[in-house]
Amino acid sequence: MIQSNIPVLDLKPQYESLKIEIQTAINRVLESGQFIMGPDVKLFEQEISNYLGVKHAIAVNSGTDALVIGLRALGIGTGDEVITTPFSFFATAESISNVGAVPIFVDIDPQTLNIDSTKIVEKITPQTKAIMPVHLYGNPAAMAEIMEIAEKHNLKVIEDCAQSFGAKYYNQNKFNSKHTGTIGDVGAYSFFPSKNLGAYGDGGLIVTDNDQIADLARMLRVHGAKKKYHNEVLGYNSRLDTLQAAILRVKLPHIDQWNQGRRTVAKTYNRLLADVSGIVTPEICDGHVFHQYTIRVLDGKRDAVQKYLTEQGIGSMIYYPVPQDQLPVYKGKYPVNSVSDLLATQVLSLPIWPELEEQKIEQVVDNIKKSLS
Repeated sequence: MIQSNIPVLDLKPQYESLKIEIQTAINRVLESGQFIMGPDVKLFEQEISNYLGVKHAIAVNSGTDALVIGLRALGIGTGDEVITTPFSFFATAESISNVGAVPIFVDIDPQTLNIDSTKIVEKITPQTKAIMPVHLYGNPAAMAEIMEIAEKHNLKVIEDCAQSFGAKYYNQNKFNSKHTGTIGDVGAYSFFPSKNLGAYGDGGLIVTDNDQIADLARMLRVHGAKKKYHNEVLGYNSRLDTLQAAILRVKLPHIDQWNQGRRTVAKTYNRLLADVSGIVTPEICDGHVFHQYTIRVLDGKRDAVQKYLTEQGIGSMIYYPVPQDQLPVYKGKYPVNSVSDLLATQVLSLPIWPELEEQKIEQVVDNIKKSLS
């Protein structure tokens, strides 16, 4: 197999641009000897709270932990139902199941690939306690409609923002220009290295404006204790390492610039792919931060296109080849979600990072055209 000369993601340009600052931050933590819940964690929480415009930010060990602890802090547990999308990484549904609740899958909108808000109400039952929208690929879900449904049916909303850090939701009527994660009751973020704001290891964040939810989340991340050795509930060991907090503090001031770079890359792809038959490009909507640039390859040709790109040394990924409701752990337990099932056979994510040069984008597109000819 040829070594990719255009990987699906290249983090080196970002590191090189911040190398001295990052090494300085790491050295500061090493010299302090405070590796767990050190000063940088609290400072990071304050800075990210200011950036997002939210009252509470609670740093945790991973995006998955952010979802689990967020659900627990909302009081979601055994026998409850949580409505979500089948088209997401397994952590979305897994977190619901891991708190004892039941994921209820609502099919997706073929244009946005996010949960179809028009299909939510029909899935609400007396056991429904929350909705968990996912802002897939960095594209904000239909939060005005989702929040209206939640308010009408007295449901909580926890936003899965693993792929949408820095994204904003634009709606002239409601929540206009609010960051994803700050609209529902809880927002959950991931700082996995490949994310728009990525650490150099695992990391996650819970945000909320609710004092009670925040207090419980803080307890749950440290074994369910407000005071050390005085554990009140069963919790988790889910603290963000001080080293990761220090690295994220260096990166945070650059996130808007990086997200704009991703949007520029996406616009270039859309322009170059506009006349390619059999390809559906994503909509460049306001606030979309393009964690992934994902096209749809029609007529059953997706796998052949990916194989050709790989042979030419061009990376790509399929997010996601199997919808959550079709994974072995859930398969056969749910009605068919036809749109999700179809798109799983079509989606292909192309190389994207903020510094990706237009020449390389042209090379990717040229090879897609060749693969279809």
